[in-house]
Amino acid sequence: MYLSAYAGLRRTRIPVGPLTLLAGPSGSGRSTVLGAYAALAALGSGTGLEKVFPDPAACVPETARPDAQQRRGFRIGCTVDGPVGPVRLDLAVQVEPALRIVGERLTWQGTTLLETALSNPGRRFVHAAWHTAGAAPVTRGALSDDRLTTAMLPLRVGGRTQGEQRVLAAAEQVVVALRSVYACEPRPAAMRAPVPVSSGRLLSGCDNLADVLLRTRTECAIRHGLLVSAVREAALRPVHDVFAEVRPGGLVEALLDRGAGRHTPLARLGDGELRHLALCLVLLTGPGVLEFDPAAEVPHAYQSLTVLADSLDRDLDTRQLRGLVTLAGRAVSRGHIRLIGTVRDAGEALGADGAAVEGLTVVDLTPDGAGKG
Repeated sequence: MYLSAYAGLRRTRIPVGPLTLLAGPSGSGRSTVLGAYAALAALGSGTGLEKVFPDPAACVPETARPDAQQRRGFRIGCTVDGPVGPVRLDLAVQVEPALRIVGERLTWQGTTLLETALSNPGRRFVHAAWHTAGAAPVTRGALSDDRLTTAMLPLRVGGRTQGEQRVLAAAEQVVVALRSVYACEPRPAAMRAPVPVSSGRLLSGCDNLADVLLRTRTECAIRHGLLVSAVREAALRPVHDVFAEVRPGGLVEALLDRGAGRHTPLARLGDGELRHLALCLVLLTGPGVLEFDPAAEVPHAYQSLTVLADSLDRDLDTRQLRGLVTLAGRAVSRGHIRLIGTVRDAGEALGADGAAVEGLTVVDLTPDGAGKG
């Protein structure tokens, strides 16, 4: 990811691996990076600028000065690796005097596959030019200035030439990677009460944890066993099982089996215990259970999902946090899930065995080491 000029970050490069921890004190920009990633994901799904950036002025660097036309904005981007190789997306968004995308570039192996520019400030579109490599080197057209052009290319490019096919392949690689995102923010207060039986797909706030436990415990005994083991290892009191029961009236309640016939409702657990349980469940389930908009063009077996977890360490003690990071390393090794989480102190999250966590990338966002892995 690149945050060339976004909120409080400038010229910042964020290396993203299968398991990425963004570390730094309060105010270092951890949440800002996740917010930029989530914004790119929403744009990749075709969402309009106003919905993606409800407060766009907050994304403009404080030190940014308006140009001669009184324009200010921000710049973000990313590189997506995949079957066609690394493809880079760069995006320039104008916030003042009007919110619009004023520049977009898609590049592959030094070739500009797509480029857009604002040529007439009075018109609500941008001029786009994409690589053709046919009778004409490029094809031009006018496209909306409030949508990501890369996401619209499959609807505009016919793929008649080898150049157009390359453009389509690169655009689809970027869009599929961006839209496969699950922003997870467990809310303990909402997880304690029984919930109605529903789809069995976990919401981003994990409010319906009990409903999902009811489904996953019967569908996959192996993953459920791993969940119970992870909860047991981090618990101070015995845990023999994690399960859910349907109560009269159709509501589902989640409980811990303490052994000897003692069951503890989730309502009695602390915030840290609930967040730890929910995050473990997220890591051990994946695309088939989490509530997100999957890429329909990718077969389910090949779906890869990126989980965004801001304040991963919130309410967790060191034992819970380190166990969760170790579990994340095992989960990402399967290839169907990736995790980008923020923590205050990487040392606390990793301990002495941090180097042994598979696929781990730690990014230091402290002012003297911003963006360094």
